Amino acid sequence: MFLTTKIWNDAHGFEAATVALDASLERLKVDYVDLLLIHWPAPSQDNYVDTWRALMNAQRSGKARSIGVSNFNADHLQKLIDETGVAPVLNQIELHPFMQQEALRKAHESMGIATQSWSPLGQGSALSNPVILKIARKHGRTAAQVIIRWHMELGLIAIPKSITPSRIRENFNVFDFSLETSDLAAIISLDSGKLLGPDPSKFA
Repeated sequence: MFLTTKIWNDAHGFEAATVALDASLERLKVDYVDLLLIHWPAPSQDNYVDTWRALMNAQRSGKARSIGVSNFNADHLQKLIDETGVAPVLNQIELHPFMQQEALRKAHESMGIATQSWSPLGQGSALSNPVILKIARKHGRTAAQVIIRWHMELGLIAIPKSITPSRIRENFNVFDFSLETSDLAAIISLDSGKLLGPDPSKFA
């Protein structure tokens, strides 16, 4: 069990974020979480650096084992590092075959930040894509398995969502095959650069 929680946009700032974390720990009935994230940078509030300082304090006090962010762009990440000297352990971003985030992934690599993919299956839309299905048939796998394997081969942390036991088992069964160079090239061709979720530079 690996427990993650997030600070929402209405709890930005050092004090507000500290109170929000304590409330989350109380609701979860735990003394700490494995990972604490800032959910969105909410740049119009211009308060995510102070929120980050609250996360740093939570880690020092043992309330969070690791701290990171979610939906941060490269400039938001750089500001955190420049003003606090502490880089997030990871940035959880929308990332799937239709939104591959190559530039941001490269920024993460240069900053020593892991990339975690939310909506790794494109909210399910990638499961019926003909390119993905062709690759799946070639390997005798499901479309979901091909996409999760693609994330793994890019060095990403994929977090597919499911409440169906058979699909959860299927999602784990991705360690005994590899994608070919031609498969990876075909998936790269699907990148549209269009977000399914909010724009991190505008969402408040």
